[in-house]
Amino acid sequence: MKKLRIKLIRSPLGQKPSNRLTIKALGLRRLNHTVEHSDTPQIRGMIARVQHLVSVERV
Repeated sequence: MKKLRIKLIRSPLGQKPSNRLTIKALGLRRLNHTVEHSDTPQIRGMIARVQHLVSVERV
């Protein structure tokens, strides 16, 4: 299964509470923190909600 590398590039402070919870659910804790997730529709949906805060690349 393909993987996605997700990096937090902008702070979730000042964002909607739902966006902050989505960042937390992705496992991102601080700026420039990177996590890897499987490329699933659920993860893609979470990324779509916070695409202005993260960068995504395929691994």
